[in-house]
Amino acid sequence: MIRLVLRSWVSLLYFELLLRFRGLPRVHEIVRNQQVCSFHGGSVPLPASRLCHAVDLACVFYFKQVLCLQRSTVTTVLLRRHGWEAEMVIGAQVRPFKSHAWVEIGRSAVNDKPYMLQIYQELERC
Repeated sequence: MIRLVLRSWVSLLYFELLLRFRGLPRVHEIVRNQQVCSFHGGSVPLPASRLCHAVDLACVFYFKQVLCLQRSTVTTVLLRRHGWEAEMVIGAQVRPFKSHAWVEIGRSAVNDKPYMLQIYQELERC
C-alpha cells in the first residue's frame, strides 16, 4: 500500500506541474491516451477501492490542497494502469456556477459521491 500511495503522490505532483506549464489540453490528452492494461496468466487486478484509497491518502500527505481535477486525473490513470475501465468525467452546474471532476467505472462514481451526475451536467468524459 505504501508503494501505491507514494506512486499516487508523485503522480499528483507530476499532473500539477503538467497542468501549470502545459495546460489542460495536455493533461486531457494523457488521460484520453492512457490504455487499460490487461492482466495475463491469471493475475487479478487490485480492487478499485484500494487504488482510490491510495490516491486519497496521497492527497492527505500532499503539501497543498489537491483539486478535484488533479485527483481525478491521477485516479483515472492509476485505475487504467491496473486494468480498470475508468473514465474521468468533468461536469458543471449553472446556478451557482460550479465545476467538478470525478471518476467512474461502469457509469458509477468510484472516487466521489454516487449522485454526481444528478448535481452536475456532464461536459466531458475521457
